[in-house]
Amino acid sequence: MKRKIITLIIILVCFLLECTLFDQLSFALIKPNLLIIVTSSFGFMRGRKTGMFVGFLCGLLADLFWGGTLGLYMLIYTLIGYGNGTFQRMFYDDDVKLPIGLIAGSELVYGLSSYVCLHMLHGDFHFAGYLSEIILPELVYTILITLLLYQVILHINKKLEAEEQRSASKFV
Repeated sequence: MKRKIITLIIILVCFLLECTLFDQLSFALIKPNLLIIVTSSFGFMRGRKTGMFVGFLCGLLADLFWGGTLGLYMLIYTLIGYGNGTFQRMFYDDDVKLPIGLIAGSELVYGLSSYVCLHMLHGDFHFAGYLSEIILPELVYTILITLLLYQVILHINKKLEAEEQRSASKFV
């Protein structure tokens, strides 16, 4: 229960940071996608179910506050959480390359999905401009913020796992 509450707090804090602080720190209307970082991180650290749960909550927040269609971001984030959860067996705490690569891939999938669903289907076929002006700059900004935020999430996850192992050893 404690893990779920802390996960919810992390999601809300990242959502609020993305809406407030990083909205002010945006470059040419580009801001990092903290919810992708959270969804991806929980996916490969905790598995598919947790990745989907976190993705669903992040997508719900995105749909309620930024989306025009309820469910689009929920679907995208849930699938990203599930996809990252498939890499749980390959995840090691010390290796930062896999998380960076997965978060970059997740951001790219998010950007491409957003383009297809929100622009291309409405007749905007300027993919090269969208790629160079929105997707790639947001990808770079998200990766830079990932270097810091991922360490915080990893530290919290390690503490929670250590606490869970201590409490499990009491029952044995």
